[in-house]
Amino acid sequence: MMNYRRRKTVSVNIGGIPLGSDYPIRVQSMTNTSTDDIEASVAQCLRIAQAGAHYVRLTAQGVKEAENIGVIRQHLREQGCDVPLVADIHFNPKAAFAAAQVTDKVRINPGNFVDPARTFKSLEYTDEEYAAELERIREALIPFIALCRKHGTAVRLGVNHGSLSDRIMSRYGNTAAGMVESVMEFLRVFVAERFTDVVISMKASNVVVMVEAVRLLVATMDAEDMHFPLHLGVTEAGFGEDGRIKSAVGIGALLSEGLGDTIRVSLSEEPECEVPVAQKLVDYVTSREGLPPIDGEVSRRFNAITPERRATIPVGEVAGGKLQPVVIASCAPSRTTPQPDFYYSEAGAVDDEHRFIVPLKAYTGKANEFPLCTTLNELEQCGETRMKWFQMPADTAVEHLEPLRGRTDVALVVTPAHAQVSMSIEALLHRLVDADLRLPVVPRIAYADDDCEWLQVKAGTDFGALLLHGFSDGVWLEAPKAASAQEVVACEFALLQAARLRMSKTEFISCPGCGRTMFDLQTTVRRVQAATEHLTHLKIGVMGCIVNGPGEMADADYGYVGASRNRISLYKNKTCVEKNIPEEEAIEHLVALIKSEGDWRDPS
Repeated sequence: MMNYRRRKTVSVNIGGIPLGSDYPIRVQSMTNTSTDDIEASVAQCLRIAQAGAHYVRLTAQGVKEAENIGVIRQHLREQGCDVPLVADIHFNPKAAFAAAQVTDKVRINPGNFVDPARTFKSLEYTDEEYAAELERIREALIPFIALCRKHGTAVRLGVNHGSLSDRIMSRYGNTAAGMVESVMEFLRVFVAERFTDVVISMKASNVVVMVEAVRLLVATMDAEDMHFPLHLGVTEAGFGEDGRIKSAVGIGALLSEGLGDTIRVSLSEEPECEVPVAQKLVDYVTSREGLPPIDGEVSRRFNAITPERRATIPVGEVAGGKLQPVVIASCAPSRTTPQPDFYYSEAGAVDDEHRFIVPLKAYTGKANEFPLCTTLNELEQCGETRMKWFQMPADTAVEHLEPLRGRTDVALVVTPAHAQVSMSIEALLHRLVDADLRLPVVPRIAYADDDCEWLQVKAGTDFGALLLHGFSDGVWLEAPKAASAQEVVACEFALLQAARLRMSKTEFISCPGCGRTMFDLQTTVRRVQAATEHLTHLKIGVMGCIVNGPGEMADADYGYVGASRNRISLYKNKTCVEKNIPEEEAIEHLVALIKSEGDWRDPS
């Protein structure tokens, strides 16, 4: 965990472009055209391939759509495009059998390939009945495996949080452990049949659940001597800044741990827009290969699968303890909301309305000023101030901090000391844990990029790793070349929201769209956002179809789901409360539903 190193996996051939640890991390996307529209699907596949994707996935609701993928593949080959095509199957094993004969890979969902459609009802099984269900899975998979072997077709076992079968839910609940067991039931059959062209994905719109599920899966596979490659993705990530940062936090954190062999960034945008973001993620993390190593050890107290927030002392009723992580901004105050907790000013505070961190030389002792010190001597010069910040590089020896043990008036600011940015800071945090030094820590990381997307990718990867390991009591992001200071502040709040540590705006869980989508997804997401973006306490799902919408927006408070062409169904959590509303009336009905449940707040 201190130094980047890919997890070793078996290799899987997908249409002549293999993946696994012996090959580069592959990037992919998925069409949102109807698979029945051959011409439009071919054109979009070409755009995705030209953007740099190694694989393209298309939805196949039935046998006809599955066979159409073979036709689309033939058209692409005739135009000189050899990109491998992947069929996406839900609830229809017959479509999977058809796709296995004409595509390069077939994605099946263990939650609905054999088990019936979800009813979200609690079921009870005896051990004998449960064993009989496992035998039914084996009997259904063996002919599918044989067909894939015959045609050289790879398989992705793709589990989504919220699309677990009622059978799995009855024993494990809607948990990461349930996701892992759902895929392991299938994987054990593939291993017994000696079929190894298998890739596995564990996806969720909740970044914390997605990361936990992948880590737990790897540990479970290791225990059973399985080493299959991983497909990473945060499903229903959304669009714009939120979708990019959410994806970077989850995917970037796992890539940094050496996990992941192919990735997809799922955005509610045109699919070719996903590819550059994914490639930036891959490039940023893999640039660590061959760098000088970081000298450090993982604390014995650290739980690598489900890390807890590091125990710290609350300081100044601002940072540490159980307080929400702080946001620090290196810019002048503005009227934008939300406001950072602290502004940093080299020259000293400029008004009395905001809290400032200032260098000791600029400290005047005003109530809204908090000194930033860089030596222990400077700390002592501050006297009896209620809170001080002590900044140091990540390679500082823990012994140097011993004089601070037990103090309740000092919070640490840590800057990177290595090109492996987050890992150098983590190395110090592990040393602090072992030494039981409980001062709160805020990483201060600066980036020289003037490209907004690069900033989102890098900050998401580095801060994401620290936040998801429980190693940060705040964020201090600096990007002097960014378009605006407000853009950087927005990024900081988005990082904390993606890690589910501090909610500052409405969270929109929106799918990227596919051939099953029942409305213009991008326009609809923006309309829903315009009506509800002030409801910062809510999570709202916007899902294109009924097939996976109710399950995969498992984390949402309310759902706006395509029921049929230009018809919408509304959900409260997983319960459908209104069906088949004309699309032009659906936003009004959604607002009325939120009001009837007592969750509406008028815009301020």
